[in-house]
Amino acid sequence: MIELEGVPELIDPVMVAAFEGWNDAGDAASTAVGHLDREWKGEVFAALDAEDYYDFQVNRPTVWLDGGARKIVWPTTRLSVVRVGGEKPRDLVLVRGIEPSMRWRSFCNEILGFAHELGVEMVVILGALLGDTPHTRPVPVSGVTSDADLARTMDLEETRYEGPTGIVGILQEACTHAGVPAVSLWAAVPHYVSQPPNPKATLALLNRLEDLIGLRIPLGELAEDARAWQLGVDQLAAEDSEVAEYVQSLEEARDTAELPEASGEAIAREFERYLRRRDGGPGQQPGGHATETGEGSGTYLRDTSGPGRGRPPRAQRPGPTPDPGAESGTGPAAGPDEKPEPDGKAGPDGKAGPDSGSGDDEDSSDD
Repeated sequence: MIELEGVPELIDPVMVAAFEGWNDAGDAASTAVGHLDREWKGEVFAALDAEDYYDFQVNRPTVWLDGGARKIVWPTTRLSVVRVGGEKPRDLVLVRGIEPSMRWRSFCNEILGFAHELGVEMVVILGALLGDTPHTRPVPVSGVTSDADLARTMDLEETRYEGPTGIVGILQEACTHAGVPAVSLWAAVPHYVSQPPNPKATLALLNRLEDLIGLRIPLGELAEDARAWQLGVDQLAAEDSEVAEYVQSLEEARDTAELPEASGEAIAREFERYLRRRDGGPGQQPGGHATETGEGSGTYLRDTSGPGRGRPPRAQRPGPTPDPGAESGTGPAAGPDEKPEPDGKAGPDGKAGPDSGSGDDEDSSDD
């Protein structure tokens, strides 16, 4: 049994997880969880033993100086908790780490052990994949689950994917077998500009998460970063006629496919999000007691070890997409007639994998 000292009783907790690696194109998913942790001042209460799950020749530790003293940060997965204030406060358990190199079943069992002890009501796993989607259009976000009842009640797609998978797919199945409701949210990242960061995809995931759990998420400067990112890619694409023509072809294909659904459902979802933000719904008041230096009145330790990212993207010429095993940590893009499959591959029959589904939410973050 996992014993958690100093962790208070949580209110209607939801676990939100993301892992760097194969299922994190453009670092969009892990950055989304990092944003939640930063905005709501998450307090780390546990970290998995790196020796059990990581190959340090693949994910190397880093050394940094703290007042002249050398310290080592080991790659691992950390859990933090945030309390979201408002009329109906609730807690989020944030899981942020790296896809493990080994012992995936034990890894998932350990995560589920924390979920059980904390009384987690639902697990939401964020992922991002490479796809044939133009950077100038709203980011497609798919919500999928292995639970048929959950799919019906939350308007999600029931996954029917068959093929190679990552830790996101394994953890979702582990949750299902353990009787824990679990949902995966997938954002599609343009394969021709796959380098991190991708704030537009991160923003799309957070908006979809907001709709799913009914919390108002403070976005900070993320919307502005997303606009700046798109403008930067626009400028880079304009400098290369081949890339510009390719983007135009993706835009035409996307617009033609979506013409019938000027989706009343998507409009209603956007209006509900507007009302939630205007009325200052749940999530207006950040929780937690930790300070930026880790010195606070809470009983947790503040995790300040993660380095920031800030390299601007560079547009790539259209061509073969990265191999799913490459260090970029993303799977291949779907073919031109396929919908992208979140686990990085299309199904064995050449059609879209089940995790992409038909329940896409077109996020309007580029308005």
